Amino acid sequence: MQKLRIRYAKRSRLRFTSSRDFQRALERALRRAEVPMAYSAGFTPHPKISYANAASTGAASEAEYAEISVVERCDPEAIRVALDEALPPGLDVVEVVEALPGALADRLQAGEWEIVLPGTGHDAAVAAVAELLSRDSVLVERLTKNGRRSLDARTSVVRLSVLQPEEARGDLARAAAASGRLCAILHMVVRHSTPAVRPDDVLTALHAVADLAPAAPPQVTRLAQGPLDEEAGTVADPLAPERDAAAARHREPSGDASPAG
Repeated sequence: MQKLRIRYAKRSRLRFTSSRDFQRALERALRRAEVPMAYSAGFTPHPKISYANAASTGAASEAEYAEISVVERCDPEAIRVALDEALPPGLDVVEVVEALPGALADRLQAGEWEIVLPGTGHDAAVAAVAELLSRDSVLVERLTKNGRRSLDARTSVVRLSVLQPEEARGDLARAAAASGRLCAILHMVVRHSTPAVRPDDVLTALHAVADLAPAAPPQVTRLAQGPLDEEAGTVADPLAPERDAAAARHREPSGDASPAG
């Protein structure tokens, strides 16, 4: 059995799909693409698919991950092309690699985010960010299915800054910057923790310490998630080991050379 790791993106209006919506869409795409899926045992077999740390509904993302098991060896690039064609535009398969041993979730130590705050001035955002970073701890409350829960939104923030419009990388932020409308663009690296601190928790913390509140709902994009470099405050590519292994296999000679003479 071969395992394949999939990186996909949620873009444009498809960012409003929930994780369950995507799961149904992926299962249909796997059937359309005739991917030789492995199935679980039991009375109700289901395809062996696992998902890692999906972004919340409404957030765009360039770095969502899933892992599938297949019963025949497949070319990862052929699977990427077939799945991308079978999924609707906006749910885009960016990369497929053959999985190495170990859990992908263990590599997803932090996320890199870009957030557009409509109607918020650059200077006001800079002052609010400075105030938050000056605190050792900022407690916020989140409503969960078990009631309200308190968590520290500050300790998970590795980096937080306000970008100039030309520094924007995500489609939503670039579109907002090009529109000429008043907005501030935040860039943050947030450590994955338990309980998880989400971008909206950081925005709640900014409101708590500096009364910062956008004039309209913020537009959130996850740019990356992966191994965290604590010293540099950056997020690495979690599929780099698989890509390096594939490159090494490609460099290996295809067979033993015949001796001369």
